[in-house]
Amino acid sequence: MRFPISGTRKLSRALFCVFLVSGCASGAARPAPELPAPTERNELGPGDIISFEIVGEKDLPREYQVASDGTVDFPYIHSQRVADLEPQEVSRLVRDELIKAKVLTDPSIVIQVKEHASRVVSLLGQVAKAGSFPLLPGMTLIQALSQAGGLTAVANASHVNLTRKTATGQKTVEVNVDAINEGKAPDILLEAGDQIYVHERLF
Repeated sequence: MRFPISGTRKLSRALFCVFLVSGCASGAARPAPELPAPTERNELGPGDIISFEIVGEKDLPREYQVASDGTVDFPYIHSQRVADLEPQEVSRLVRDELIKAKVLTDPSIVIQVKEHASRVVSLLGQVAKAGSFPLLPGMTLIQALSQAGGLTAVANASHVNLTRKTATGQKTVEVNVDAINEGKAPDILLEAGDQIYVHERLF
């Protein structure tokens, strides 16, 4: 069957438009995977180091580490559980315990986090240095992969799993790291406890 010349030109234009649209779509930005947003809480955990001050009490130690059982041995009030509490919550706890023990009547407590050793992310699979790494403020997926020495030669950068704890359990999404590096997808902000697994390419 032969098309008239005018009809052939129209068909060619139509095919060109389809190709152009599909080409633009493949280079378009991809939406971020559906993942719960990182929480903004600043809870303490085992291994964290805090600075501690009772205003006016200058002869007390100023630095303490959270023990493996989540406790800190404070002056006057001894062992107190601080795991899963934020610094301001620990301040209130210590203040209340000092008053309850009749050590001080109206103490002012200052607590700050010096090192968050408990806040880590885990990187496994095809990365140069698998393991757990401290979660730095504002750390993203790409930055975490860099901390782990980058991907191995056999890593499947388009098939990276990110698992995050949620209120109902855990959620795992698949992330295309190549798309992030190419600017086609947004980078992902991490939170403490995130687990990243890089799959191996199938040859």
